[in-house]
Amino acid sequence: MLPALIGIAAAAAASAAGYQSMAPTGQWYGRTFTGGARGSKQIALTYDDGPNDPHTLKLLDVLAKHGVRATFFMIGRYVQQRPDIARAVARAGHVIGNHTFTHPLLIFQSATETRAQLSDCHQALGDAIGEHSKLFRPPFGGRRPATLRIARSLGLETVMWNVTGYDWNAPPAAVIEKKVTSRMRGGDVILLHDGGHLAMGADRAQTVIATENLIRLYKDQGYEFVTVEEMRTVSDQESMTG
Repeated sequence: MLPALIGIAAAAAASAAGYQSMAPTGQWYGRTFTGGARGSKQIALTYDDGPNDPHTLKLLDVLAKHGVRATFFMIGRYVQQRPDIARAVARAGHVIGNHTFTHPLLIFQSATETRAQLSDCHQALGDAIGEHSKLFRPPFGGRRPATLRIARSLGLETVMWNVTGYDWNAPPAAVIEKKVTSRMRGGDVILLHDGGHLAMGADRAQTVIATENLIRLYKDQGYEFVTVEEMRTVSDQESMTG
């Protein structure tokens, strides 16, 4: 009986560990930023896998129309392909973070490869736009303790999310909006995509439409759209005074 119980416990622990390596809000493997104070009136829109032609630029038009600043986690190889789009994002006042150079699942990468992925993306961003944020988001959300240690050693702050539109496979805008609104509680970091990790040119037209509709909806309800850096600053201040 005892060996069987030990086996069950080991399997459960392995399952939990695997879940925590991919769970957006999991904190077993180290601290990550997943959002501000619950119930606050702040929302941070974040976009992964760009820069992407043409939908990143279309998204910039929507954000500018509504006076919203967002946070973009960019893939280094795409930045090298289209530095002009990365520069347009930066000029518009948005925050740009590191999303690795080629978008691998880092839980399966060695420490050497992980460091290279982060460093190469940092270099690509620096070459394209100069100084940029110290924010990092692991592809697919996958991370191990070593992943976060390497990120910290490079001066990076790991950012996850607590709401997602599940737009990676380009569903209709109404589906994206429903996924987001069903999880919103205030103080949320919303994961959306302006590109696709497989190739430049991913169709994100529905994400652009959903973004405009979500901005209108939540602005009408009195919410403020902020960058992740702005949300982190407020969260840190509240922690110090709380």
